[in-house]
Amino acid sequence: MHFRRDKLPIVPLITLPMIFRLSFFAVVLLASSVVRLSASTQQAPTPPRIIISVHDQKLMVVENGQRAGIYPISTSKFGLGDRWGSMTTPVGWLQVAQKIGDHAPAGAVFHNRRMTGEVLVPNAPGRDPIVTRIIWLRGLEKTNANAYNRGIYIHGTPQEKNIGRPASYGCVRMCSKDVTEVYSHVQVGELVQITSDSLPKLPKFKGTPSNPPGSSGPSRVIFTADLPNGTPATPRTPAPGKSNSNRKGVSLGNRSTPDSA
Repeated sequence: MHFRRDKLPIVPLITLPMIFRLSFFAVVLLASSVVRLSASTQQAPTPPRIIISVHDQKLMVVENGQRAGIYPISTSKFGLGDRWGSMTTPVGWLQVAQKIGDHAPAGAVFHNRRMTGEVLVPNAPGRDPIVTRIIWLRGLEKTNANAYNRGIYIHGTPQEKNIGRPASYGCVRMCSKDVTEVYSHVQVGELVQITSDSLPKLPKFKGTPSNPPGSSGPSRVIFTADLPNGTPATPRTPAPGKSNSNRKGVSLGNRSTPDSA
């Protein structure tokens, strides 16, 4: 087949700017594909095991995104915060750092995270120590970074008549029966969320708990705890002539931090 020179088809020339534009679009398409792929393979965020509502004064245990149990609690009567010496309850995301008090009887008194051998009945007059169980929390955010060193716990209290309203000195108080049950379900490392909002509306859990009461927990019974640098926590000796109590005569305990329970 022959073409006349004046009838040859006209082929558009590919200029350098066109090559740049094509390369740019190719890079954009490739990047969007990578983003979609990474988004599809990214795992969902880990839900909290415990949600504590300051507004409701309640604690919820969460199992597989469902409501496994709700318990009345008591947060700080001094409000919310994480400043040293404020005796306030921190909010945000925290983690179970230690569990202290395996197999301790209900009402067992703890002094500087050690059992004293004394056991109190609920609402013992004039007594307000930490009892039964200690779930020691470590803050995971700037807003609660001092929680561990301040000694912020979920723990039992003999003053069960005050549960359901803010009455603590920074910690989250529970009835001895309830804190024993929560303690048996939660494990070290699990997440805790303390919020000023109400508890979320979750469906009731109807399966078998992942950590049922009596399941294996820590490898040994823990009746004391170590500071973050690994050195044992030692009680502070009060100054001569001063008792380790607050103005109302409620014992604060020989704790390694100025905050009470």
